Amino acid sequence: MIFTSKFRAKTQGFSLVEMAVVIVILGLVLSTLLLPLQAQRNQVFQTQTENTLEVARRALLGFAQAHGRLPCPAIANGIEDPIPVTGICTSQWGFLPAATLGIQPTNSNGLAIDGWNNPIRYAISTASSNSFTTVNGMSNTTIAALEPDLRVCTDSSVTNCSAATYLINNAVAVIFSTGPTAGEGAGGPDEVENLDDNDTIFVSQTPISTAGNEFDHLLVWISPYVLYNAMIEAGQLH
Repeated sequence: MIFTSKFRAKTQGFSLVEMAVVIVILGLVLSTLLLPLQAQRNQVFQTQTENTLEVARRALLGFAQAHGRLPCPAIANGIEDPIPVTGICTSQWGFLPAATLGIQPTNSNGLAIDGWNNPIRYAISTASSNSFTTVNGMSNTTIAALEPDLRVCTDSSVTNCSAATYLINNAVAVIFSTGPTAGEGAGGPDEVENLDDNDTIFVSQTPISTAGNEFDHLLVWISPYVLYNAMIEAGQLH
């Protein structure tokens, strides 16, 4: 009986040290499982966002073919501002006018969203006396005189987006997602540049995770030649 009692005492449970070791091991196992899962989720969200941006670009071209102009950005909802549009937008920078374009999905404010549920941004060139947002403005100005001025660069540190760093120096419109870390505030200087509404320069580059220089925005843009060709096909531009 004495032997049995001692045996039971030794097998009643784990010590605190043993429990701590087990918890640490479980934590390590779970972290190794969750990291790949999070990476897979981000990849799905990125693909979804890329598709949404492409749909937005096509919708903008379709709108131009139907209306002879591009829409203004939305400011607080999914409708271009102002309505009815006079050609002069309330702001050159804002959000993609999802309601005007009939794009889904949207958030509770009617704004088109990316894979991470962040509102998609949109900027339009106001060059050539707002010809791009005025009904028949492009046609009246003529292709030869149109001078869209949005620039997309690979680096914001180069003044005025020089020829060595720009991907396009005459974009008509830029549509972009602020990426998976948008809710954490602005990242590096290139992300800050994209959110700066005081110039016509944007940045598109390979994602960077370096602290202080983070970049995970996704951008697409409309080339003037793609826009002109689409409008010529629709009889809106000669």
